[in-house]
Amino acid sequence: MSATSKKPGSLALDARINGLDWNALAVELDDQGAAVIGDLLTPAECRDVIELYDDASRFRSRVDMNRHGYGRGEYRYFDYPLPAPVSTLRAALYARLAPIANRWSTSLGSDATYPDDHGAYLDVCHGAGQTRPTPLLLKYGPGDYNRLHQDLYGAHVFPLQAAILLSDPESDFSGGEFVMTEQRARMQSRPMVVPLGLGDAVVFAVSHRPAAGRRGVHRVNLRHGVSRVRTGKRLTLGIIFHDAA
Repeated sequence: MSATSKKPGSLALDARINGLDWNALAVELDDQGAAVIGDLLTPAECRDVIELYDDASRFRSRVDMNRHGYGRGEYRYFDYPLPAPVSTLRAALYARLAPIANRWSTSLGSDATYPDDHGAYLDVCHGAGQTRPTPLLLKYGPGDYNRLHQDLYGAHVFPLQAAILLSDPESDFSGGEFVMTEQRARMQSRPMVVPLGLGDAVVFAVSHRPAAGRRGVHRVNLRHGVSRVRTGKRLTLGIIFHDAA
C-alpha cells in the first residue's frame, strides 16, 4: 500500500495532518480499505508516547490478551483527559476522515452520518451511553500476536481507525507485521500485509467498506491483527474515534 509522507517534525501535529494528500489517501482507502501515512510521528514523539505506558494514572484499564483469547500481549486504554498528542491525533484525523466516512455511509445506503467535528461526534456517542475513551497503547514481546478482530464497542461505530507504530522494526523488533483480511461474498478471504516503519500510521476500515461490484455497491468485511513478534518489543498507538459503552 502506498504511503503519503510529510517531513516529520517540521510542522505542529495538527498542521502536519492537514497538510497530507487526503485525496490520495481517500483513493487508497476506497480501493484497499487501508492507507499508510509515512512518518506521521517523529522518533522523539514516538518515545514520548511510549513513556506514557508505565504511568498507570493515564489509563482506565489494562487488558491481558491471552486471558481473553485475543492473542498474546497486553494493551491499556487511555482515560480522559487524553494526553495532548493522543487528543490532537484523534481530533485532527477525525476531521479529515469524516467526509470519507459519510461518503461510505451513503454508498452503502446507511442513514448513519458523522459530524465534521470530533467533539460533536463524541456528544452523540456519550448521549447513547458510550462514554469510555478507546485510544490505547498495545505492547507485544517475543511470541506475542493479535488475533484478527474488529473494534466494535457499541451502537455508534466510526468506520475508520488508525494505528501508529511506535517501535522501529529495523532495530527494536522483528516479525509483528500489521495484517488484514478482506472477505467478499462467496469468495475466499484476501490477506493483506501492511508494512510500517517507525512513526508510520495506517488508517483502515474498522469492520467494512463499500466496494463496486457487477450488481452495484456492496459491503466488504475486513478484520485486522498483528502477526507473531519474533524478537524484541513492539508498541503501537491505536486511535479509535468512537467511545465505548
